[in-house]
Amino acid sequence: MATVILLRHARSTANGAGVLAGRQPGVALSERGEEQAAALVDRLAGIPVAAVVTSPLQRCRQTLAPLLDRLGLDATVEPDLAEVDYGQWTGREIKELLKEPLWSVVQQHPSAAVFPGGEGLATVQSRAVAAIRAHDARVTAEHGPRAVWVACSHGDVIKAVLADALGVHLDGFQRIVVDPASVSVVQYTEHRPFVLRVNDNGGDLSALVPPPEKAEEPPSSDAVVGGNTGA
Repeated sequence: MATVILLRHARSTANGAGVLAGRQPGVALSERGEEQAAALVDRLAGIPVAAVVTSPLQRCRQTLAPLLDRLGLDATVEPDLAEVDYGQWTGREIKELLKEPLWSVVQQHPSAAVFPGGEGLATVQSRAVAAIRAHDARVTAEHGPRAVWVACSHGDVIKAVLADALGVHLDGFQRIVVDPASVSVVQYTEHRPFVLRVNDNGGDLSALVPPPEKAEEPPSSDAVVGGNTGA
């Protein structure tokens, strides 16, 4: 199967405002976020990106704009990669939400957390993982198993996808850090996913390109039964 670069949108105006933006319209990139979006062009310059998929929200589209311009590609909009629907919590200040009993559930037992008037985090994981796997299968069918593609989404959504790929229960997903404009990388295979990067914030990513296929060789003397992709 292909390799997916999970890109969190760059820093937004809400990230520094102490507000839970959720799906609130009009949340754009901050000045710092625009700089981060521009820097992604150089970070991904050595990767032949085959396809790009994005959350429909403005901050994701803005993050991808410079990259898409360089690649000459259009992004496929995927509603199931949208931000969590926080329902009645949308637009509220974090300092006020800290007082809500549900806040501790979100932190300690997120699989049981359902936002009032919104969705549950378990639902978020289910829809996001299904979307990533479906697009990965599509990209693989269209471009081959060595293809690399980009999916731009949101912090909690990407953390939920990574938890699934790592085989970690959703209740452990708060242990995963995904910063604005960071990339995390998952390679799906027939039997299991491999997590190649988590919360990568800088440097050359060209090593993510799979090497040319080689004729099958006997295993080396130091081969082990374990978890590497062989890449």
